[in-house]
Amino acid sequence: MKSYRIAVVGALGAVGSQMVKMLEKSSIPVEYFKPLDVAQNVGELVEFRGSAWAVQEAKEGKFEDIDIALFSAGAAASKHLAPIAVAEGAVVVDNSSQWRMDEGVPLVVPEVNPEALRTHNGIIANPNCSTIQMVVALKPLLDTFGITRVVVSTYQAVSGSGVAGISELKEQTAAIMANEEVSVRVYPHQIAFNAIPQIDVFLENGYTKEEWKMVDETHKILAVDIPVSPTAVRVPVYRGHSESINVEFERSFELEEVYHVLESTPGIVITDDVGKSEYPLAIDCEGKGGVYVGRIRRDFSVKSGINMWVVSDNLLKGAALNTVQIAEKLVQMGLVG
Repeated sequence: MKSYRIAVVGALGAVGSQMVKMLEKSSIPVEYFKPLDVAQNVGELVEFRGSAWAVQEAKEGKFEDIDIALFSAGAAASKHLAPIAVAEGAVVVDNSSQWRMDEGVPLVVPEVNPEALRTHNGIIANPNCSTIQMVVALKPLLDTFGITRVVVSTYQAVSGSGVAGISELKEQTAAIMANEEVSVRVYPHQIAFNAIPQIDVFLENGYTKEEWKMVDETHKILAVDIPVSPTAVRVPVYRGHSESINVEFERSFELEEVYHVLESTPGIVITDDVGKSEYPLAIDCEGKGGVYVGRIRRDFSVKSGINMWVVSDNLLKGAALNTVQIAEKLVQMGLVG
């Protein structure tokens, strides 16, 4: 069996470290592992499959011996380094926003559109975390019932802002409990004990950049221009994004059909027993790779529609795991080398 030489760019970051863990558990036979990060972290050790690997600087010349490079170093670093990695012979799977809407770069969720990988020219983009869990739930419904409209409200964890977001929530919570002044740096308002209906900057159309990502990325991944109306909210949760999704179908349905379709889809876990108050919770999904769906019910305000509650770990399926799953698909489909 062929083995592969893998690099992780941003290996010491919040998502990069999760990538290393997901890669460690993956089916990819790894011959050689190279953790890459900024210059000041050179020499730090990263554990991978029983060995300690020293961090090297992410720069030109570091990809000549690499088959697949997993990037989680931000858009600016990806814009500079991804073309260099491709020129040096690596296939790049990038977790930043840099390449997502580039016409020549496939935007991939392996359970949804793996065939798009065949069009890659060296770079594959990992979608936004909130988009990933939504399209995993929507794709089987689209294929079975057709979809005419989606309304989604997201409740996104502070880990979506990285370590800074987590730290701010911790510091503000401690300050409030100690009756001290609250410092606001990362978010436009206090996040502790609050909900902020703004993620990223506002666009001219009144939506935030985060919200509009969900529109554009959904269209690109599903290859159909379904109307999507999003509202993105930051909530004081450390890890795990939750979404309330309303879906209108093209044809009539029985609720049992919806359950069957979702239960039969790889990557989806149904947690739905309202009699026992059982439904997906962010705290229960932390560290798990699935997309969890519950509160599935008919929308009686429209002719043919449902509401559902969808939760996933934003650092795993929303980022690190999906990136590694893309790499696994590349290997399985013989698209590396």
